[in-house]
Amino acid sequence: MSNAITIISGVFIITGALAIIIGLIGVFRMPDFYTKLHAASVIDTMGTMLIIVGLMLYSGFNLVSVKLLLIMIFILITTPTAAHALAKSALHGGLEPVLNKNKS
Repeated sequence: MSNAITIISGVFIITGALAIIIGLIGVFRMPDFYTKLHAASVIDTMGTMLIIVGLMLYSGFNLVSVKLLLIMIFILITTPTAAHALAKSALHGGLEPVLNKNKS
């Protein structure tokens, strides 16, 4: 494996990990459940995709990269679906979102 592919895969993995850490800090700063859920699901999907792409580059084209591609597709489908289900159940459970009263 060439050094360039190793470096590029490392950049993808580190960028994904940093995106997840920065997103985690952002989740703590959000005011209510719905915005926290949105931030967590977006960052989870993006950070995980970057890490998986880095792992696919590092492993090369073989059975491992096919399995990683299947995991990526699974995450792309399940993360937004789970976030929608959580938000819908919270809304039906009576949890009201925080609305900005001072619209300008």
